[in-house]
Amino acid sequence: MKNLSFLFLLFIGLINAQKLTPTEISIINQGDKNSALPIYQTTDDNQHKTLLSLSTEIDPLDKNTAILVNRMKESLTATDGGVGIAAPQVGINRKIVWVQRFDKAGEPLEYFINPVIVWRSELQNLGPEGDLSIPDFRDQFYRSKVIQLEYVDLKGQKFSEIVEGFTAVIFQHEIDHLFGILISDKKEKEKNDAYQPVDAFKKSDSVTR
Repeated sequence: MKNLSFLFLLFIGLINAQKLTPTEISIINQGDKNSALPIYQTTDDNQHKTLLSLSTEIDPLDKNTAILVNRMKESLTATDGGVGIAAPQVGINRKIVWVQRFDKAGEPLEYFINPVIVWRSELQNLGPEGDLSIPDFRDQFYRSKVIQLEYVDLKGQKFSEIVEGFTAVIFQHEIDHLFGILISDKKEKEKNDAYQPVDAFKKSDSVTR
């Protein structure tokens, strides 16, 4: 009985933790609900703090979650060639990302709620990355070539899939945002890391970026 009570309290705590705050709801619903939300920039101190903060899970069934998902897509499509965006980049520290699926026919944009990378390959690629929130910054980064991803949709349905190549890089970049990790800080931390070069890629792999 005690175990059941503990599990019930844990479940209730989890649901409450996923609830959006009044401040978050206000940001999500500001202005025209069908328009793009402004993308936060590291050049603004308050926005930078949000970008460096840890994100928490969100209730996929909350009506405000659907509004946020749609407005994030508008924010991404309004950029000049952006291929992914995370909720912290529009001021909401919640676990939602949009990614352009270069691994699918038609290269569609798709959203992912509460995404988790449960496995990463040891084999890595080195390639260039920029960020919608960091003006005039671009550098080379190591990323796992293959990942396994778990997430839910707006109906709360769970999914798991294997992703590789450039699309896997985008996922890793956007999910870093959910942990407050920016590529500008990542580059500083990687200066002392050592990587063993692996000559295991086709020539075409190196030009897909």
